[in-house]
Amino acid sequence: MDSSSQTHFLISLLIFKNTLNRELIRSLHVYRCDDGKEREVEREFVFSINGTYMEMDNAMCNPLFLGLKTSDVFHSQGCFVNGLWVCIFAFHAHHPHFPYLTSIPSLLKPSKNPKLRSIPSLANDLQAIFQMRCMATTAKDDNDKEKSNENENKPLKRKSYFVLDQDLNCLPYPDTPSESSDDQQIDQSSSGVMEEDNKKKKRAASKDIARLALSDLAKYFDLPIVEASRNLKVGLTVLKKKCREFGIPRWPHRKIKSLDSLIRDLQEENRWQQANKDAAEAVAKRKEMLKNEKESIEKTPFLDMKTETKRFRQDVFKRRHKDRVLKNQQALSISPN
Repeated sequence: MDSSSQTHFLISLLIFKNTLNRELIRSLHVYRCDDGKEREVEREFVFSINGTYMEMDNAMCNPLFLGLKTSDVFHSQGCFVNGLWVCIFAFHAHHPHFPYLTSIPSLLKPSKNPKLRSIPSLANDLQAIFQMRCMATTAKDDNDKEKSNENENKPLKRKSYFVLDQDLNCLPYPDTPSESSDDQQIDQSSSGVMEEDNKKKKRAASKDIARLALSDLAKYFDLPIVEASRNLKVGLTVLKKKCREFGIPRWPHRKIKSLDSLIRDLQEENRWQQANKDAAEAVAKRKEMLKNEKESIEKTPFLDMKTETKRFRQDVFKRRHKDRVLKNQQALSISPN
């Protein structure tokens, strides 16, 4: 599928990451050949953490994304998921600076990830995209400079001034107390609005956003994503984009909150099971398992809760429901008719 004697030009590139196996990467390349026809090539790579990167044999890989349009990925507003695969980078020659998924992750930058040299079929296309963007940015800067030079060369318009209809031999009319107080209120209100605007505009710098690591995000996994974005001083869209770069399809706040609730229930149950040693040991063992599962989710947030934990949570919900029904029945039986 890759062997072709004629030259080709890269039109679009989509790169997907497997949420179950983080070492698996898929890419969809679209080339335009000399004869004007477009050719699609789908590749699969193994980004080994401890070893070198390698490209899988195309005969062994079933195509998953052939025929997928780049516009469909762009219109998903940076959240395109196909089964276990999530899109981490998208490029199209006609939209080199589209607002979603166009920033190259550090994993795909040859300057920051030397292992990419072992898979030239992907590294060469990424290098070509980088060069195209540099050329587009340079052309844009040149246009901006030309426009600024044209504005400087334009003749300045002569300013016209107001002539006040006032006798300069007389003092101007003094401000009344009400007018001066109104002016003070306007000044105070405008200064208050400016302070609020300055508070709202305090966001993290682009360098700080680029340095955000998974450990920085993990500190706020126990909070809703809106509160986490406020504490990190980044926008909600930026935080979601960072999550996709780290392979987090969904913010793990609910999973961690659910595990914390189960751990608290076991702590209360442990108080009542002190007399029965076997039951107390079972509760302590379950509690330790839940704590370990919580730690593993905080380290790898894309993991789902274990089936055993889901069953235990369902049993806890049923038990709570039965307790509420019994309390309501007892309250109805005690209340006078």
